[in-house]
Amino acid sequence: MDVQHISMTTKRRLRTGFTTGTAAAAAARGALSLILTGEKPSSVQIKLLTGDNIIIPVFTCISQGENKAKCTVIKDAGDDPDITHRAEIGAIVTLLDNGNQRTVSISGGKGIGMVTKPGLEILPGEAAINPGPRKMITQAVTELLKKYNKNKPVKVEIFVPEGEKLAEKTLNARLGILGGISILGTTGVERPMSHDAYIATIRLSMSVAKAFGIEKVVLTTGRRSERFSQALFEKLPEEAFIQIGDFFKMSLEDASKNGFKKIILAAFFGKAVKMAQGVPHTHAAKSSLTMKKLADWSFEITKSREFAKKILSANTARHAFDFIMNEYPQIISHLGRKMVKAARMFTGSDIDIQGIIFDFSGEVVFDSDGD
Repeated sequence: MDVQHISMTTKRRLRTGFTTGTAAAAAARGALSLILTGEKPSSVQIKLLTGDNIIIPVFTCISQGENKAKCTVIKDAGDDPDITHRAEIGAIVTLLDNGNQRTVSISGGKGIGMVTKPGLEILPGEAAINPGPRKMITQAVTELLKKYNKNKPVKVEIFVPEGEKLAEKTLNARLGILGGISILGTTGVERPMSHDAYIATIRLSMSVAKAFGIEKVVLTTGRRSERFSQALFEKLPEEAFIQIGDFFKMSLEDASKNGFKKIILAAFFGKAVKMAQGVPHTHAAKSSLTMKKLADWSFEITKSREFAKKILSANTARHAFDFIMNEYPQIISHLGRKMVKAARMFTGSDIDIQGIIFDFSGEVVFDSDGD
């Protein structure tokens, strides 16, 4: 199997990193290695869930007694840094005497969130360490026990010194993960531009909403549109609001799979233009093509070539919005209906879809339920 050295980089390829789960497994292996050998490892080799191996440098490693040690590693997200990039991830490992089997118990310490809501991969009351990382930690520990012919149970406590602070920058509280970050990872490798973490958050948010028995969800593209939506639908619980970013198609498909009775799609005008085109991922829609489409729709409604040219010459959709609102606001309704039609194309079912478009100060300029 290939050994991936995380320090390697090339000019043509973006550098991959490793997940918080891999970091936790490396810290646990480093601590157990110190217990079993009496030597502080400078690096450890971890088997990823892909079957490949990765070598990870150990940041700190100290003995805390005859059968107890604490190690940390610095998480490296590669060339697509996330909130936990360069965070210190640690493990306190204890080799127990009360048994003769290689069992591994895993718990969360300082900076690791606690699951408080249903619908996640981990049950309420448990530390937010997902199944993938748990498997990697167990594998890293048992491999070392076998190597040194030790048939003893091991206790592993994962911790993140700055975890509580880092969690404030995430949606963990919305998902019901309180007091720290989650330890995540499906393969162990963090690939640049994969968007895996964002997609996972959207899916977890859907799952939590479903577990709460919520029948109506509000899909927004970010924090500002969510804030305006919460003011608009103040009776809906917090769990009903899901930030989907640019993942238009994937989010609607997932909402459909979860069986929600109603989807409210709320966006600012600029994103709405891209959604109305039916693009699966709104970030990928080229600005020049977006403005051309908006100009075409403007001509359909106004029959004015002069106005269509004015739209085409606008710098951004936001710039064009000012012209439209002042002269032909009916274009916004036309756009909104197209946005809802595109959303229905992705849900592939008879789900009730309501489309809302905000202006840039948060006022509703289109509501398909009142159109």
